[in-house]
Amino acid sequence: QVQLVESGGGLVQAGGSLRLSCVASGGIFSSYAMGWFRQAPGKAREFVSTINWSGSTTKYAESVKGRFTISRDNTKNTMYLHMNRLKPEDTAVYYCAAVRSNSYFTSDYDYDNWGQGIQVTVSS
Repeated sequence: QVQLVESGGGLVQAGGSLRLSCVASGGIFSSYAMGWFRQAPGKAREFVSTINWSGSTTKYAESVKGRFTISRDNTKNTMYLHMNRLKPEDTAVYYCAAVRSNSYFTSDYDYDNWGQGIQVTVSS
């Protein structure tokens, strides 16, 4: 099992930017596929982005494609989500997730390690 801690959330105006970080501990970070998910009030958790163990493959939800960038630094046991041109509909609790695999996954059912979540609020 790996422990995950998110940081970098907060309140930002529409059109602004934020960078989320997810620091992993207790496992070999480069052995894990990583993902970002989010959950808005009253809605189901949804996929945002995923990255394979090396960072060579990334996938995005259509709603964030072209605005968000996922990356990882295996030397720092950290994954990032750079969020640009934020919209009010991006407001949600954002979760990082990990699963030991050399692939990547877009479904939350495939992940077995989760962070506690961090709030991102975009004002209009």
